[in-house]
Amino acid sequence: MKNQEIAQILFEIGEFLELGEIPFKPQAYQQAAVAIDNLEEDISKIYKERGIKGLKEIPAVGESIALKIEEYLKTGKIKYIEELKKITPVDVDELTKIEGLGGKRIKRLYKELGIKTIKDLERAIEEHKIASLFGFGEKMEANITEAIKFLKKSKGRFLLRNVLDDVYRIENIFKKIKGVEKVSVAGSARRRKETIGDIDFLIAIRDTSDKYLVEKIMNTFVGMDEVIKIVNKGETKSSIKTRQGLDMDLRLVSLSSFGSALQYFTGSKEHNIALRRIAIRKGLKLNEYGLFKNNRKIKGETEEEIYERLGMDWIYPELREGEEEIELAQKHQLPKLIELNNIKGDFHCHSNWNGGENSIKEMTEKAISLGYEFLGITDHTQSLKIENGLNEKRLIEQRKEINSINEELKKQGINFKVLQGSEVDILKNGTLDIDNKTLKTLDYVSISVHSNFKMDRESMTNRIIKAMENSYVKILNHPTGMILGKRDSYEVDIEKIIKKAKEKNIALEINSYRFDLNYQLARKAKEMGVKLVIGSDAHNTKELEDMRFGVFQARRAGLEKKNIINC
Repeated sequence: MKNQEIAQILFEIGEFLELGEIPFKPQAYQQAAVAIDNLEEDISKIYKERGIKGLKEIPAVGESIALKIEEYLKTGKIKYIEELKKITPVDVDELTKIEGLGGKRIKRLYKELGIKTIKDLERAIEEHKIASLFGFGEKMEANITEAIKFLKKSKGRFLLRNVLDDVYRIENIFKKIKGVEKVSVAGSARRRKETIGDIDFLIAIRDTSDKYLVEKIMNTFVGMDEVIKIVNKGETKSSIKTRQGLDMDLRLVSLSSFGSALQYFTGSKEHNIALRRIAIRKGLKLNEYGLFKNNRKIKGETEEEIYERLGMDWIYPELREGEEEIELAQKHQLPKLIELNNIKGDFHCHSNWNGGENSIKEMTEKAISLGYEFLGITDHTQSLKIENGLNEKRLIEQRKEINSINEELKKQGINFKVLQGSEVDILKNGTLDIDNKTLKTLDYVSISVHSNFKMDRESMTNRIIKAMENSYVKILNHPTGMILGKRDSYEVDIEKIIKKAKEKNIALEINSYRFDLNYQLARKAKEMGVKLVIGSDAHNTKELEDMRFGVFQARRAGLEKKNIINC
C-alpha cells in the first residue's frame, strides 16, 4: 500500500508551506495526510477503480491534492514538493524527525538562528542559542539534545509497524506466482522485533534449475514499484533498496532445503549457534542447506522436523533470541503463546472527546468489527491540555453518551459493552488530576505519566508508586515512558513498580504504539506474578488494529493468554 508514502509526502508539503507562512494550505495538506494515513483501503486501488473522483471522495482531499496523488501514483514523484525543496533551504525532512520540532518551531529556528540542518541545530545547542529563544528555554534545549542523540542511535532502523504491511503485501505477490511452493519473511521481521534493519524473503520452488521460473521470480522482485535501486540480481539471491531506504533481500531455495534455510535466516545469531552446537554433540551438521549426518542430508524441508531431530519442540520465531527458549523446548515446557484472536477487547483508546479523531460510536463500531466483546474509552484528563483533557464535569457528560450507546447496542441485540475508563494524569507530586468522587463513577481507572520526564530515578519511582496507592487504579499505562523511535524511557526503578503492581493487583500495560513495556520487562512482570494488559492506545479507528503489535511484544515475552487481562 502506498497510503503511508503519500501521507508522509503530504505532511512534508504542509511543513514546507508552514515555513513559507502560506495561510490555510499547510492545514489542508496535513488534514489530507491524516485522512490517507487512516484509510483502510489501498489508495492505489481507489484510484484504479474510481480515478480522480475516487480520490476526491477521501475526506480532506480536494481537486489540487487529488491531482498530486494521481501524479505520484503514475510517476512515483510529486514535482510540487521538489520545487518547494529547491526554494526552501531548510532540511525539513530531517528536522521533523526530532521529537518536539514541528513546522512552526523549525520556521522560528531558521528565521532567528539560520538553522537549516541537524548539524546547524547541534552547533546552536553547543553555543546555548536555543534556550534564549522565546518559547524554547533551557528545558526545550535539553529535550532537543536528547532527541538528536536518540535519532542518531536509531538511524538505519525501521519500526516494525511501519513496514509490516508491505511485508505481507510482497509475500502475497509471490504466493500468486505459479510454481512457487512456499514464501516466508525471515530475519528480525519474522521474529517480530520492534525495529528492523532490513527485510529477508525466502522462496522455495521444486526445481531451482527452472530458468523461466527463476527469472520470473527475480524480475518480479526487482521490478516492484517501490524499488529505487537494484543492488544485485542473481539466480539464487537478489537485493534491492526501496523508496523508504529499506534494504530487502530475496533468496531462492529448493523445497527440500526450505525449512533449514528458514531456520537459518530467521536467526537470531545466538539461537543458531546454540542449535549448531547441539547438532555437533549429536554427530550431526546443521546449516542453511539442511541437517546432515555423514554428509548425507537427513532433514531440511520443514523447521519442525529439524527441531524434532535435535530433540526439542519447534520454537516460536518470536522466542528465538538465544535466551532460555532451547532449554524449555528440550524439556517440552515452552509456553503456549498468546494469539491475536485471544484478545477480547481494548482497555486503552481515545475518542474525539479529546485527542482522538473518531467518535465513541465510530470506535465502537470498529471494535465490534474486530470481533471484540468490549471497548474501554480512556480519554486523557484535564492536565493534558494539548489533547483537551477532560475534567470531572466533562467525564460525567461523557458517561451519558456511553450509556446511550450501550442502550442502543442492547436494543439491537448486540452483545457488546462500552466501558468508561480514563487515562488519568499522574502529577509531579504523585497525586491524580481527577478527584476520587469522579474516579469512583468510572468502570476502571488507568494512570500515566505525561510530564516532568527528567525527574531523578528515586523521585520518579516514588511519584508513580504514590499514584498506584489510589484504590481506584486498575492499570498503569506505558510504565517506563518510552516511545520507540522517538523517546527513551525516563529514569525509574521498574522492579519496585512491578512489586507495587503485584501488591495492589494493578495490571501493567504493553502499549502497542510505544512498545512499552518492552519484552524483557513484560517477561519480568510475568515471572513476578503480575498481570499485564495489551492496549492499542488508538486515537482513531484504524489504530485499533495496531493491537497486533502489542501481541507480538507479548509473544516475545513468552506470555500466554492467562497472563493478559483482556484475553
